Amino acid sequence: MYNREFTPAWIKDLKENEIFVFGSNLGGFHGGGAARVALEQFGAVWGQGVGLQGQSYAIPTMHGGVDVIKPYVDEFIAFARDHRELKFLVTPIGCGIAGFAIEEIAPLFAAAIDDENIILPESFVKVIES
Repeated sequence: MYNREFTPAWIKDLKENEIFVFGSNLGGFHGGGAARVALEQFGAVWGQGVGLQGQSYAIPTMHGGVDVIKPYVDEFIAFARDHRELKFLVTPIGCGIAGFAIEEIAPLFAAAIDDENIILPESFVKVIES
């Protein structure tokens, strides 16, 4: 049971230990959506499409279906578990420019439902817990 905060709808600033988790493309061309916010505000690196960069963490969502995205989500969850001193604010990755439905992406985060340092969007939690 998820009994903590949800990722805010709009993230304007981060505390020192917070990480903005966003959907990216493999080339790291952070031109729109949450990726652009990550680039302009939270230290995302142009040309880096995966992993930790500044106060952001990129998960590629623009290169295939859910089955291709899943390994990157699993890698993120493992990373977050290894860095419990950080708080990861997961945006609804893949559900904007990439065009996936929340019902397609949210289940990829089911393994993170009990990880207290991984904060999920309310829409993801509703799908996972239904």
